[in-house]
Amino acid sequence: MNFRTKLMGVAALLSVLLVGTAKAQIGKPFIHDPSSVVECDGKYYTFGTGSGGLVSEDGWTWNSGGVRPGGGVAPDIIKIGDRYYVSYARGARKQHASDVLVMWTKTLDPKSPDFGYKDETLVASSNGDDDCEAIDPAFLLDPTDGRLWLTYGTYFGYIRLVELDPKTGKRVAGNKELNIAIDCEATALMYRDGWYYLLGTHGTCCDGANSTYNIVVGRSKKVTGPYLDNMGRDMLEGGGKMVLAAGERVNGPGHFGRTIVDDGVEKMSCHYEADLDQGGRSVLGIRPLLWKNGWPVGGDNFKEGTYEIESERRGYALELVVDFTRMPGGMRAFGRNTDEPVKPVASQQLADVINTWPTGNIDVRIGDYMFRPHQKWTITAVPDAGGYLGGPYYKIVIAGTDRALAATADAEVITVPSFTGAPEQLWRIDQQTDGTYRIMPKVVPNSKEKLALVSSGDSTPTLGKFDMKSDNSKWNFKAH
Repeated sequence: MNFRTKLMGVAALLSVLLVGTAKAQIGKPFIHDPSSVVECDGKYYTFGTGSGGLVSEDGWTWNSGGVRPGGGVAPDIIKIGDRYYVSYARGARKQHASDVLVMWTKTLDPKSPDFGYKDETLVASSNGDDDCEAIDPAFLLDPTDGRLWLTYGTYFGYIRLVELDPKTGKRVAGNKELNIAIDCEATALMYRDGWYYLLGTHGTCCDGANSTYNIVVGRSKKVTGPYLDNMGRDMLEGGGKMVLAAGERVNGPGHFGRTIVDDGVEKMSCHYEADLDQGGRSVLGIRPLLWKNGWPVGGDNFKEGTYEIESERRGYALELVVDFTRMPGGMRAFGRNTDEPVKPVASQQLADVINTWPTGNIDVRIGDYMFRPHQKWTITAVPDAGGYLGGPYYKIVIAGTDRALAATADAEVITVPSFTGAPEQLWRIDQQTDGTYRIMPKVVPNSKEKLALVSSGDSTPTLGKFDMKSDNSKWNFKAH
């Protein structure tokens, strides 16, 4: 066995071992009860229990740096006009007695001259003896009429809804709170396609790896409810359809937040009560948000591995433009001795064909998938290459080689002989709301356009404008 064959064998083994490995947020993403993630001046922010929060330059690497006065617990944040409204709860009188407050600032950057929180105002309270605990607030700005709503409450009683003035953040005068759910906490509201969705955190918290937090949902045609789950159960009676539960060594997802990245690309944020790979700490989680039959579902962060990259357009596979190398033998059917021993036929290997490939750049096309070496792609995250909201940048290479997919200055796609880490060889992979994927180069040389890998006809891949309404823009990854 020569050195080149050994290298290919090691690379193939590593690609198999990498299947199923998902990447988590990096840096120090340690937080509890995170707010929704918001963007301000090119950075991402989220705030948690206590006075601080996390900040990220790219949405992938998170560290402490957010500043929020007042302390307290479980804040939320929303941008309306040129203001960032922050709501949080503070209690000091007795158990279950708490106040929900709202304040605003024009920027979240503490180094900006416009930074500073103003007009802190009380919008809800509980005295410890009533049937609601005033903590865990969350905003909804209704896109249908511009009205601003706030939910709050915990397992100690009802989840309640109040209306605020979007111009001031203060509670609308005379507004009466409404009970909309029970048996959950850390609620959030969102609107989509004529439905209002109430997401609640169900289960137990604050017990590390033993926490049973999970996120459930009900929906209503009115913001005031009733919120029913997929079986018609009212959330006022303990209903709720599962959105996200524990898995992949993270326990206790809670405190849902939604971020719309693009049409068809949405992310959900939460915390995990315990990330077992990070010492059981409570950490920020960001993952795709999918929609199935009108219901939100927590998607899966992309996993490294070796895949067929399949076009949704027709089901053909991304492949190198190389001559098809036939496997030994012909058709084995008519006139054969059916009593002869049946022997497996070995799959075609990289070593069988690589010497027939050109050594320079090789174009790519889309063709019938035959599980051949020129159709198998190994995808791995690139350390220190940065990322985007919820994911790292990846390299995409032909399995067992260093031949890398790259964008060109002509907005085309090719493969280059070796991966160098150049930005046009780095790829963003987002799961879309329907479960398919968008694949985008970090950079298109000599262009500022954001282009995605698209299928221009059955056999021609290229770079073009992303269109969620077209199957040309959608891809699937299939492990074989």
